[in-house]
Amino acid sequence: MTYLDHAATTPMLPEAVEAMTAELGRLGNPSSLHAVGRRARRAVEESREIIAEAFDARPSEVVFTGGGTEADNLAVKGVHWARRAADPARTRVLVGAVEHHAVLDAARWLGDHEGARVEWIPVDERGRVDPDTLRAMIGAGDDVSLITVMWANNEVGTVQPVAELAAVAREHGIPFHTDAVQAAGQLPVAFAGSGAHALTLSAHKLGGPIGAGVLLLAKGTDPVPVLHGGGQERDVRSGTLATPAIVGMAAAVQVAVARRDEEARRLTALRDSLISRVRAAVPDAVLNGDPVHRLPGNAHLSFPGCEGDALLMLLDARGIECSTGSACSAGVSQPSHVLLAMGAGPERARGSLRFTLGHTSTEADVTALAEAIGPVVERARRAGLS
Repeated sequence: MTYLDHAATTPMLPEAVEAMTAELGRLGNPSSLHAVGRRARRAVEESREIIAEAFDARPSEVVFTGGGTEADNLAVKGVHWARRAADPARTRVLVGAVEHHAVLDAARWLGDHEGARVEWIPVDERGRVDPDTLRAMIGAGDDVSLITVMWANNEVGTVQPVAELAAVAREHGIPFHTDAVQAAGQLPVAFAGSGAHALTLSAHKLGGPIGAGVLLLAKGTDPVPVLHGGGQERDVRSGTLATPAIVGMAAAVQVAVARRDEEARRLTALRDSLISRVRAAVPDAVLNGDPVHRLPGNAHLSFPGCEGDALLMLLDARGIECSTGSACSAGVSQPSHVLLAMGAGPERARGSLRFTLGHTSTEADVTALAEAIGPVVERARRAGLS
């Protein structure tokens, strides 16, 4: 198997598996006051401190969730509700046009059910948001409840000027949220340094377990809860804390951050090799996203005359696993909203593949793809003409 879909999920790091496995054999609800409960609480709080230190945050700013989607929903819905409650005039939500669906659909829900006026922040042909464009959209800003722009795009890998965008939001006193799920394992993500008010993390994108996430919340940013119950996580996110998953996430974060710079250099070289070799095999392949400001492990390419789904299945038959640049709903292929927002036509948006590298990737993976992609594209094009 050649696995080139690390942006979907990356294998757990051995250190995370070991830490989580050990915790699975221990007893204790971290909300209980007896000895085993206090032991579990200590494990959670030590994990909170590790994650806070890794991402330039305070332990009190770390709110554990069940994953990135929950954290995004808590940020988008919760901050909007809180701001609207304080000032009913704040009904506008400004959302990057190329966001992950966890943000897009949460914002659309607010528009459909809560009377929010959702406006999409346009991007350029590379997928980047211009700070001046954001400033112009804000206007006076007294009717905006929230601005949300992801740190790095999950499809095309483009890295946003988050600190500049957050500074624009702060000029107008507007909370700024960023989904840093894809960026956290490969880029130096610093919460305080970014100026963001809320930031989303997910464990399984950086070598931790599926089912654990974090929402970093700056002091004074108090979203209305999406979940109600026992009042855990300072009454922001109720629910029994998943101690083993949290411990596994902290172990993964510790390792990923310690190796990040070296790993980023390795992945950048591997990614550039992949792009070069794919283009040599398919000269008219088009690289999508920012050629400079992109994730080290991301290579997103369009193949003219091909359907992305057909390419994916042909590569899968050869043991090469990647993903399309489009989302499928009820078996119907839809053009990628990311590429459409970048100005690509529907045909290009449907004929794209995303190859993403991670800590287990090697030059052998790149070679396997380079040897397969030419014949696969040729076959897909023949099928499209028949």
